[in-house]
Amino acid sequence: MSHKVHPKAFRIKGTEDWNVRGFYGKKMSQYLEEDFLIKDFLKEKLREASVANIEIEHSANKLNIIIETARPGLIIGRGGEGVEVLKKVLEKKIQENRRRNRLTVVQKREIKIEIREIKNPWISASLVAQMAAQQIEKRIPFRQVLKKTIERVMSNREVKGIRAEVSGRLNGIEIARKEWLRQGRLPRNTIRADIDYAQTEAHCTYGAIGVKIWIYKGEKFE
Repeated sequence: MSHKVHPKAFRIKGTEDWNVRGFYGKKMSQYLEEDFLIKDFLKEKLREASVANIEIEHSANKLNIIIETARPGLIIGRGGEGVEVLKKVLEKKIQENRRRNRLTVVQKREIKIEIREIKNPWISASLVAQMAAQQIEKRIPFRQVLKKTIERVMSNREVKGIRAEVSGRLNGIEIARKEWLRQGRLPRNTIRADIDYAQTEAHCTYGAIGVKIWIYKGEKFE
């Protein structure tokens, strides 16, 4: 039997890079816990801001957080007020977590938040998966969601192929199953293939529906 490999993990240092970068030193476990805390908090706080990806860069005295979003105005706010408020709340969350867990990290680092705009959300697997999940939550038939999603994504010239998959109690049936549709090429075993992948869940009254999206944008050559 074959093994299922995460498309992005398979291509790290090939066409992909780590989402968290930097040097942790002896406090690795504590900083790693903070990384999870930061990502979980931002995903929950910015749920309506169409956030595709969050990257964290560590340095000796600075913590740089990069947020890729299709709606930067919602995060930045008027005159950058939104970013400043977000930074203060995040600093407070980190300090509360350190006190609650009695962590020994004493060095206070400057937090910098950088916002990057995604011009076209239909070529981002994360945003496409979020939009598909929202439609399923509105009780739109899953096959219609898959077909419309594939049609909309493939209308972009830079996209060479797509696979969209849903799994769970589809349309509320008793027995869970998996259904998927594909169009174009999707060479998942080619390391230099630029494949964007994302997965999320649609929370319905009859249970959670898993949504997975693969988008192939051609090959990357260094």
